[in-house]
Amino acid sequence: MKTKTFEFTLVLKYVDETTPHLEDSLYDAGCDDALVQYRNGAVYLDFVREAASLEEAVISAIKDVKSTSTFAEIASVTPENLVTEAEIAKRLNKSRQIVSLWIKGQRRKSFPHPVMRLAEKSPLWSWSEVVTWLYDNKIIKDKELVDRALFFANINAVLEEPDKKTREIRHSLLERIAG
Repeated sequence: MKTKTFEFTLVLKYVDETTPHLEDSLYDAGCDDALVQYRNGAVYLDFVREAASLEEAVISAIKDVKSTSTFAEIASVTPENLVTEAEIAKRLNKSRQIVSLWIKGQRRKSFPHPVMRLAEKSPLWSWSEVVTWLYDNKIIKDKELVDRALFFANINAVLEEPDKKTREIRHSLLERIAG
């Protein structure tokens, strides 16, 4: 089976830079393809992992972290699903002006509505909704971009589920899809 290289980041919780033997434990568990970073009290694992699919790469990395001797759990997988206007432009390698025209409906109609407004000047959109809209409007042709965005949105929904049993059921469903 042919493999590809996938880049993604796992954000950990319940560990920090003072956790004894964290890096060794992660390495021994199979995370030798991740760069461990510490920022603002959080631990980030930047992976460059080879696998047959993005789903397989992410799920295998999650399993590797769970198999460590630490109490680390996955908080989220990035890139994040919530994006600003500037982040949309950056991810698409487009100008902020063109993205602004889409948002205002001056170039195309029915751009997705923001899912959250932290302030009037900084609304957030769902990246998976944005790329689906872009694909449906034939602005982008890369269906894989849509599939990746939907996968990241769904895996993070599983990870954010507060009920442990529901989280386990959703995680097992994702494993079956990837496997």
